[in-house]
Amino acid sequence: MIIAVDFDGTIVEHKYPEIGKEIPFATSTLRMLAEQRHQIILWTVRRGELLEDAVKWCREHGVEFYAINKNFPEENVDNGGGYCKINAEIFIDDRNLGGIPDWGTIYKVITEGKKWSEIYSGNSGNNTKKKKGWLW
Repeated sequence: MIIAVDFDGTIVEHKYPEIGKEIPFATSTLRMLAEQRHQIILWTVRRGELLEDAVKWCREHGVEFYAINKNFPEENVDNGGGYCKINAEIFIDDRNLGGIPDWGTIYKVITEGKKWSEIYSGNSGNNTKKKKGWLW
């Protein structure tokens, strides 16, 4: 599976242009996914030295990326400093609608093939009816 992952607010806390503290379990989850042969792409707005700092930080934490801000390592993205559209199956980004789940949930969604909504609601895919509450 091709997985695009953001850096600031997703792997580390927001401190841009500085590098924040690691979000719990981010690097360990990314290492496990890479070991399972998923292609992890770093997908970030960081460029130049700020990007180099982020990549270096990730390497120091044991995370190597398949590609950085492009679809594959050999891709030439010389488009005047613009952005490349990433062709990924999953995008992990704190700016998703509803925010970002914890890294344990992210790992379950990817490795168990479940929808995030199934894990979030506690429904494991069976169609049992829930009791109606006061407002529902």
